[in-house]
Amino acid sequence: MNWTAAKLAAAIAAVLPLGGCITVKPPDKPIEVNLNVDIKQEVVVRLQQDVQQLIEKNPQAFPAPATRP
Repeated sequence: MNWTAAKLAAAIAAVLPLGGCITVKPPDKPIEVNLNVDIKQEVVVRLQQDVQQLIEKNPQAFPAPATRP
């Protein structure tokens, strides 16, 4: 038996007594995924598009800034 097989056998021997002690239980509360960042970005993009359309439809209400000589 080589060294790797001996390590594997020792690991299995150490874990076997713990086999009955390990249980997997689902959480009591549902998992929440917070997506506020994506929602905020979408709202900002929509707002920018709405403002751009408003400026294009009413150029007299939003004059271009004066340029410096």
